[in-house]
Amino acid sequence: MEIISSAPDDLTRVVEWIDDLRGKGFTIFLLTGDLGAGKTTLVRALCESWGVAESVSSPTFSIVNAYASPVNGMIYHMDLYRLEKPEDLEHIGLDDYLSSGAICLIEWPDLARPYLTGAVVEIKVSVENQDIRTFRITTHDAVDA
Repeated sequence: MEIISSAPDDLTRVVEWIDDLRGKGFTIFLLTGDLGAGKTTLVRALCESWGVAESVSSPTFSIVNAYASPVNGMIYHMDLYRLEKPEDLEHIGLDDYLSSGAICLIEWPDLARPYLTGAVVEIKVSVENQDIRTFRITTHDAVDA
C-alpha cells in the first residue's frame, strides 16, 4: 500500500490503514526513512488516535519511550539510531518488548531485523518535497532471520 500525504501533519489515511492492520493482530511496526522524514510525527499521530494522553516525543536519547493507551494498552516507541551492536539490543531489553504483545513502534530498525521473526509491518517514509510524504506500508507474516 502506498499513501501520499500532501500535508506533513495530515496523516489521517496512514493512521486509518495502520489501525486496520492493528485490528488484524499486527503489533510490531518498523519505521524507516531519512532523518526528518516524519517517523516520529507518524508515531505522534498514532498515539493521539489511540488516546494516549502523554506528550509523545522522539526517544533518540532515551532509546525507548512507553505510553499507555486506553485503546491498545502499552505502546513502546523505540529509536535504535544510536545503537551500534547487537549486544545493545539485549541491554535495552528488546526481546522483552517484542514478546510482550504490546505495540512496538521501532524507528531505525535495521540492527533489530535478525531478531524479528514474527509478523511485522514495515512503513517506509519518503520525503518528496517540503510538504509531501509517501508512506509505503508492507506487511510480512514472518521475517527471514
